Amino acid sequence: MAVERNSSGTSHLAVAHFANVQSVSSQIVLNSTNLYREFQAEKEEILRHKWIESEKLGYDIGFERALVDWITRHRSAWQLTRRQG
Repeated sequence: MAVERNSSGTSHLAVAHFANVQSVSSQIVLNSTNLYREFQAEKEEILRHKWIESEKLGYDIGFERALVDWITRHRSAWQLTRRQG
């Protein structure tokens, strides 16, 4: 089996593997940050709000509408509760 090499002599397979390893390690770092965890928690709340409001109205209100509605009506109180608890 022939291995293709780039101009620096590195195989394309090695470059792809290195990029994948970097991506995985970057994902691990990202997942461990407080900012990312807060983003994930907020996203879950928005999706919960989307489901509740869609059930009330009898149709899917969509993520964007749920996002705007949740931010304007609930985000401040949610953040305050998160900081206290």
